[in-house]
Amino acid sequence: MTRIDFHSNVPDKLLYACRLARKARAAQCRIVLRVDDGDTLALLDQALWTFSELDFLPHVTAGDPLAATTPIILTDSDDAELPHHHVLINLSSGTPAHFARFERMFEIVSGDDADKTAGRERYRFYQQRGYPLTHFVAEQA
Repeated sequence: MTRIDFHSNVPDKLLYACRLARKARAAQCRIVLRVDDGDTLALLDQALWTFSELDFLPHVTAGDPLAATTPIILTDSDDAELPHHHVLINLSSGTPAHFARFERMFEIVSGDDADKTAGRERYRFYQQRGYPLTHFVAEQA
């Protein structure tokens, strides 16, 4: 069963996701990052290249010919073909359709009221279905 970790009160979801991906890669995890739309996907792609001068996080978008051999996959679609199902980092406002295929999922929720409301709905959804949940409140900088 998928283990789900909620991280709430996150001031910058993209930067937070980059740091979380870096930590997961250090543990040899293969990661999928899910966002809502193409604009956010482009911002996340750029953030992964620039958030740290010392770290290289190889990534491609779902459907790329190199996806099968690349440890980090970015997607804005539930219909994307994904080559691995180890860790899912959800930055989107909805419940990913195929989250149960993953060993572990991180739900990243900002302090924005709409994002908090959507996060609470997802939390209840998983809780009602018996998924193991943890909750971590990010510290404000």
